[in-house]
Amino acid sequence: MADKASVDVQQMQVQENVHSQIKSFCTSMDEILLQNEKLVNDPFELSRQANVLPPTNNPVVPKRRSLSLAEVSKRLKDQIGYQLNVRPSQISHKDAGQGLFLDGAVNVGAVVAFYPGVVYSSAYHRYIPGYHDNKNPYLVTRHDGNVIDAQPWGSGGDEQELWNGKKMVVNKPDMEGVEKRLDSLNKPLEESQGDNSDNFLERRNPLALAHFANHPAKGMLPNVMICPYDFPLTESSMRVYIPNVLFGNAEVNTKAFGNLWLKSGASRNGESEVPILKTVVLVASRALQDEELFLNYRLSNSKQLPEWYNPVDEE
Repeated sequence: MADKASVDVQQMQVQENVHSQIKSFCTSMDEILLQNEKLVNDPFELSRQANVLPPTNNPVVPKRRSLSLAEVSKRLKDQIGYQLNVRPSQISHKDAGQGLFLDGAVNVGAVVAFYPGVVYSSAYHRYIPGYHDNKNPYLVTRHDGNVIDAQPWGSGGDEQELWNGKKMVVNKPDMEGVEKRLDSLNKPLEESQGDNSDNFLERRNPLALAHFANHPAKGMLPNVMICPYDFPLTESSMRVYIPNVLFGNAEVNTKAFGNLWLKSGASRNGESEVPILKTVVLVASRALQDEELFLNYRLSNSKQLPEWYNPVDEE
């Protein structure tokens, strides 16, 4: 297909494939976390949900089951066939630290992880903690210049924690110089469009761990690759599981999508201009089973490279 298709068509095919996989993931998460009518009538389940956040008088966010992140991860594996674990890396270098491991099996092309955190457009790069002094190891840059900082996300949340993007960096010690500007700058993308409703992000996302994937050591090869994913904000039912928010009042990006996978808003030519959130996911570059995930960091040659870094492809 790639030989016969234009670059634009190829990109659309990739986005449709990734979106389809993420939509399936979101459906599985709903089945795990959202209570249904039968569970409402189950006294035991009601007792487990007694302290679910946010308050039950909030009509925007449905009630969610009181499960820990570990419990959600285990149930997700039962549905999709794999889960992710963070534990000491198999790389022997002293700076390797924690690594990201796949428990289960996936095929080539499978979306295996989200890169969570704050999305900074090029206009706001100066506000990224550790960006200019290379002291933040949890940054990833898209081809279009958008940078995602996963440091505020950490390892996610536990139990019933739901995370509102407007509060995500307030307590970071290295953000003291930025906190004064949070009221005007650190607003979720949806709010910058004039949507005043609170959009909560589900912190119990077992796949929001891409920032723990290590660069392969010498003699090793990467087995996952970065794939930019433009999440269409019109997919409101999926939004809670996309672990990213936009920093600042940046202009909302729009993109044309075919109406084959967006149910509403199609124009006469079969495409729709919809607002998007520019994110990143990791995709398996070969079939994987029960192994550590390695990502080619592709560090710039213009900067001083760390001791542990071995280029996968010099060119």
